[in-house]
Amino acid sequence: MRRRTGVRIAFSSMLLVGTWASASLTSTAGAAPAPAAPAPAPAPASAGMLTAMQNDFGLTEGQARERLASEKSAIRVDRAAQRTAGSTYAGSWYDAKSGKLTVATTSAHKTEALRATGATVRVVRHSEKELNAAKARIDDLSAPEGVSSWHVAPRSNKVVVNVVAAQKNDNDVRRFVDRARKAGPVQVETVGSAPSTFAAGTVGGDPYYTGNVRCSIGFSVHGGFVTAGHCGQTGASVRGWDNSTIGNFRGSSFPDNDYAWVSVGNGWWTVPVVLGWGTVSDQLVRGSNEAPIGASICRSGSTTHWHCGNVLAKNETVNYSQGAVHQMTKTSVCAEGGDSGGSFISGDQAQGVTSGGWGNCGSGGQTWYQPINEILNRYGLTLHTA
Repeated sequence: MRRRTGVRIAFSSMLLVGTWASASLTSTAGAAPAPAAPAPAPAPASAGMLTAMQNDFGLTEGQARERLASEKSAIRVDRAAQRTAGSTYAGSWYDAKSGKLTVATTSAHKTEALRATGATVRVVRHSEKELNAAKARIDDLSAPEGVSSWHVAPRSNKVVVNVVAAQKNDNDVRRFVDRARKAGPVQVETVGSAPSTFAAGTVGGDPYYTGNVRCSIGFSVHGGFVTAGHCGQTGASVRGWDNSTIGNFRGSSFPDNDYAWVSVGNGWWTVPVVLGWGTVSDQLVRGSNEAPIGASICRSGSTTHWHCGNVLAKNETVNYSQGAVHQMTKTSVCAEGGDSGGSFISGDQAQGVTSGGWGNCGSGGQTWYQPINEILNRYGLTLHTA
């Protein structure tokens, strides 16, 4: 953090912000209702966060508070359900209308024990381990430009391969899909556009720059911050809003992954905050518990500031023009050039850093982020928390 005369320029102004919200997904047949349980107590939330949820999701203040508590409870249920299901676990997803988390299992014998965790239960054919293995075999294939991405989808109990609608009949795309089907259970869906990263040329006054590229800081870690790998290579110098040196990229990976971390010094320091851009109050970061599929999530970037949406898929391979990136999370949140590297956050829990997507914040689109815990583990970093 640096200061100007009479003005406090916070390091958090280079961060992005999000908040709790939610969404819903359906699943395969065979649902078993969870036992009745008392409604969770409303979770504490800032006035700004509640206002943003009301604006973005059409909720009343009371509904926003209930959703915060419900999604927090879903995270706890998912952790317990994974332990209970063991090798039979086949993924999970959250439904905003019911406030319930659905957990898939390959064993009918596990249903009662899973219901006891508070989850709704679906019995399916393939375990998460089997689906991940099928996806890994598809990862070994060379994808043409018309193939957007592929991911394990718990609700369909298949690997979903996304192809660009205008290129679905391209010979190379059809050959890739045929080979993917041989790898395991595959479902093909179409998307509007091919994915791309969200870096941008230099624009004065925005968060950080490397060379002629502008990106956004993700989350503070002890000794620096994490961001997107496509924003800079290892050793590249990073400049701040005032064009002074912040530090250097100490590690960077892209493609295959899309993550990096930057050292902080030269009069700058880290704080466990992401910026609300005036839409919500600046938010403290208190951990990195992973939100489930179907939960809502918010993103803030140096270009488009604050936007919210839903978690659509996890462990998705994204086929950028520069090469495939693995283990990404897909969302319905929009983004544009310069938002790369910024924070995806759920309540006070860090989720990941913005990688890329398609569309924009005028007409809509989708984005992917690299999960924060993978980045921390890769570089041995510790998230700076309040």
